[in-house]
Amino acid sequence: MGASVAKRISIANLSSPAKAGDPATTERRVGHGIGTADSTGVTGCPAFAGHDNFGLGVAGVADLAALYRLMAWMSPAYPVGAFSYSGGLEWAVEAGDIRNADALRGWLTTMIRDGSVFCDAAIFCHVHRAAGRADDQALAATAELAAALTGSKERFLETTAQGQAFLQITRSAWPTPALDRLAAAWDGPLAYPVAVAAACAGHGIALFPALHAFLQGVVSNLVSAGVRLIPLGQTDGQRVLAALEAPIAQTAERALATAIGDIGSATLRADIAGMRHETQYTRLFRS
Repeated sequence: MGASVAKRISIANLSSPAKAGDPATTERRVGHGIGTADSTGVTGCPAFAGHDNFGLGVAGVADLAALYRLMAWMSPAYPVGAFSYSGGLEWAVEAGDIRNADALRGWLTTMIRDGSVFCDAAIFCHVHRAAGRADDQALAATAELAAALTGSKERFLETTAQGQAFLQITRSAWPTPALDRLAAAWDGPLAYPVAVAAACAGHGIALFPALHAFLQGVVSNLVSAGVRLIPLGQTDGQRVLAALEAPIAQTAERALATAIGDIGSATLRADIAGMRHETQYTRLFRS
């Protein structure tokens, strides 16, 4: 691969320009660093411009350990029950809002940019930073806000059931003091992005790649639900996921610079879909 793609970049570029130097995003932790100053870019994707630093440098084995964990946690096989939730898509399909791949792409683009996916992304950033600096007060406050931001009963179930499952499984399989600290600081309902972000920070996985992996995992699950509900062919589903790469990257950048007081959504139809699903007569999904 050409040198123009595989160029060396500063570790500070892994975080938002507004957060460069934040120890939670730039600190090198032996054995778990993804995207360090010793790494070389390999993706060559314009969506990752300025962050193209996922190669393996002198600490290649250590980077692989962190990458392995991140891929495991965001895999559909990780047993948090993500497959049983549609985020209101089931009602939107029945109501006729989503009939084909283009409609699914448009609906999910709006959720990513202005809906629950954006809120989760911003919460993820704040939890990762709070866990990285061992700030129990910030952890508890952000966890409480994450639970309060859910727009319906089933959306609350969706995020807190997955969050609690992720916490229990990851504390058992990949223990870290950050998850113990989170459990001690907040004993209320635990939203999914809170649990994942704390685990990533605890294992030294840099914020920017962790956030991208989280968003890709969440959106992949929604695309999978759409494929089953509309229904779509598997190839059409992957076309939708590919088309959402740029919105995910843009939302990640925006989330990194979003103050905690500015987190919110503006997707009323999606919120209504989540509420209407509660009384939908025939249902495959829990949300």
